[in-house]
Formats: sequence, C-alpha cells, structure tokens
Amino acid sequence: MILVNTDYISGKNLEMLGLVKGSTIQAKHVGKDISQGLKTLVGGELKAYNDMMNEARALATERMVSEAQKLGADAIVNIRYASSSIMQGAAEVVAYGTAVRFVY
Repeated sequence: MILVNTDYISGKNLEMLGLVKGSTIQAKHVGKDISQGLKTLVGGELKAYNDMMNEARALATERMVSEAQKLGADAIVNIRYASSSIMQGAAEVVAYGTAVRFVY
C-alpha cells in the first residue's frame, strides 16, 4: 500500500474508490498524567504525551489502510491527520485520505 499526502502519484493513472479513515482515542494512565502535569512547571518535552500521540497516529493509519484494503485499493492519496482533545490527558486522532486503484 502506497501512502502519500499529495493528490497524485507520479507515473500512475488513478481510479478513485472513495474516502477512507481511521481513528482512535488514546489516554495515558493517571501516573503518567500527573508526572507530565508536573513537567509543565519546569518546561521541556512531554515525552509520555508525545509517545501517546505517535501511537495514536500509527493506530489511526493502520485502521485507514485496513479500510482501503477492503475496497481493493493500491494506494491512499491526499492523506491528512486531525487531532482533538477529548478530556484532560486524552486525545482523538483521525487519519483520512482517498483510496485509489491503479489503472493500467
């Protein structure tokens, strides 16, 4: 599966199959949430939250790819990510794009 954030793939003719998406809501456990809250007092990278968001993006991408595979797609173009805070320490991540099939 080819994943790109452009609306084309050089040298390929594309047949659009439709919108595909994947999402997840992730949260860190209370201990990590408290330690990251204390980190905001002294500054610096919030590594636990950075890890959480990376995991969430990877899972959302996997779910998007799975949906595209069910459509028989060869690639997903114009991929975008969106995130939003659901509550303190929890975030939703959505990955979406257009599933395409190569036309020969």
